[in-house]
Amino acid sequence: MAPTILAAIASLFLFVFILWLLRKGVLKEKYAVLWLLVTASALVFTIFPNSLRWISDQLGVEIPSNLLFFVALVILVVVSIQLSYELSKHEARIRRLAEEIALMKLEIKKLQSKNDSD
Repeated sequence: MAPTILAAIASLFLFVFILWLLRKGVLKEKYAVLWLLVTASALVFTIFPNSLRWISDQLGVEIPSNLLFFVALVILVVVSIQLSYELSKHEARIRRLAEEIALMKLEIKKLQSKNDSD
């Protein structure tokens, strides 16, 4: 009974913490949705442990913890791919901005040298 209560408290704490981060603007909505779903699922499986057994039986997985580990692995891979995509997008944007700044600096130098020669 104690591990179940501890798991429920941990799930509730994480759920509230994610909502707090979302409210403070630290965590964006597109990331918070996934984590809210994960913590809500963890809470449901903690409160109703037989539901994980039922899902495992329906999918043909012999041990429910194996299904849990597999789902956790898939979630981590998806998060990793999403973060890699975001990083690539930001790198391209930073490169474009750096190029624009370099062109603006060159234009400013040209204008300054033109004004100095006049």
